[in-house]
Amino acid sequence: MKPIWIVDDDQSIRFVLERALQREGLETRSLTQGNDVLAALADAALSELPSVLVSDIRMPGVNGLELLTKVKTRQPDLPIIIMTAYSDLDSAVSAFQGGAFEYLAKPFDVNNAIELVRRAFEQSVVTPEEAKAADAATEMLGQAPAMQELFRAIGRLSQSHVTVLITGESGTGKELVAKALHKHSPRAEGPFVAINTAAIPKDLLESELFGHERGAFTGAQAMRRGRFEQADGGTLFLDEIGDMPFDLQTRLLRVLSEGSFYRVGGHSAIKVQVRVIAATHQDLEQRVAQGHFREDLYHRLNVIRLRIPALRERLDDVPVLIRHFLQASATQLGVEAKRLAPAAMRVLSGFHFPGNVRQLENLCHWLTVMAPGQVVDVKDLPPEVRDQSRIASLAFAGDADTDVMAGERTVVNPTVNADHSLTAVGAPWTDLVQAEAAALLRDDQPNVWDQLTQKFESALITAAIAHTKGRRVDAANKLGIGRNTITRKIQDLGLYESLRDLR
Repeated sequence: MKPIWIVDDDQSIRFVLERALQREGLETRSLTQGNDVLAALADAALSELPSVLVSDIRMPGVNGLELLTKVKTRQPDLPIIIMTAYSDLDSAVSAFQGGAFEYLAKPFDVNNAIELVRRAFEQSVVTPEEAKAADAATEMLGQAPAMQELFRAIGRLSQSHVTVLITGESGTGKELVAKALHKHSPRAEGPFVAINTAAIPKDLLESELFGHERGAFTGAQAMRRGRFEQADGGTLFLDEIGDMPFDLQTRLLRVLSEGSFYRVGGHSAIKVQVRVIAATHQDLEQRVAQGHFREDLYHRLNVIRLRIPALRERLDDVPVLIRHFLQASATQLGVEAKRLAPAAMRVLSGFHFPGNVRQLENLCHWLTVMAPGQVVDVKDLPPEVRDQSRIASLAFAGDADTDVMAGERTVVNPTVNADHSLTAVGAPWTDLVQAEAAALLRDDQPNVWDQLTQKFESALITAAIAHTKGRRVDAANKLGIGRNTITRKIQDLGLYESLRDLR
């Protein structure tokens, strides 16, 4: 582990930060002035280089801002936190313009300072090589097990020409998966052509797919190549295939089986070599049963099926996605990338995002434009995110918990206040759940099942961890679940912070 370097001519500041960081298990190295830092950097081996640099502004010799400029020249990816007892606008602006990770005003709260250093340290864990790899593969990001399984599937298909059906909710990134399949296939040098079959009127879709001859219909004043011809030698992505008109499904099936088609108004068959990737958010089996989708076409498309998980199924990916989208939005607008305060990151990491990754991307763009400060706090988040997260974070706690475990049924009709928290004392837990569900349903809240399941699992795990005094394995045994299961649940539910005091 690379150390945290602390540079300050004030011994008391160095002492406080050293002890606090060491309690967190972080290695430190202290220096008294900027010249010492530059000399140490010149002589340090790779393993001895800092992971984070915390520097005062006003020091003898090279000051903090000068040090920032010089260090950034040598190590542009090193997170640098600037400290100062002289908080003013010019210093803050100069620090951020120089590439500082954050600006810390003295006197500071030690816990806040440690949290800031930890965030910087986590950022530094990503090597420049990894960052470049991430930039090169920005089509898809994710460390969640479901995403890793998807990545493995794309890897297995990298040498295949087989037809693929991509399923998933709207906003999960089905076109990104299709592009990744094309990019890592033998057809990568050929064209990638995408068409949303639900966005084009039925009367125009046939011509859009297969092209038309001059004079084929009113307004057809010239021959036009369709998407199949445009995708010859490459990949054709058919989005929202479930909405394709039934008669066009027949033509599509013929192309897939014969590899040829006729333009609208044409008499000569056109041969093409096209890999088809289809996508839908609908249940095609149900569409087939209802007579809205051809069964033979369904089986032709469903050779390999890839399901993209909803964002609520991979909430541990939210932080890395947020950082990526904030950086992308900042680059697009030509401004400095915003950063999220730990509390704001926790709120967003627990939000269910009904619009999935697309909603998260739009949110990051909104924050880039609308958030007043460089660091986004909870109060800067859109009201709908704050309100929904507040509702989802409510737990079954207090005196009711004791009575639930005792099995007492003293309150028949628990009351629910305006913010949906349960105010009844001594109510049976089933009545409490029923009342909470009724309140959420009455207010037309989305994903009620997921909300209450999260609360229930959070309450169980918190109680078990508290009972076992922080021993996670013992807690899992008490609950009758596996060690890996409780670890995954703690991560998925975002319980690390709340359980820290129970260990």
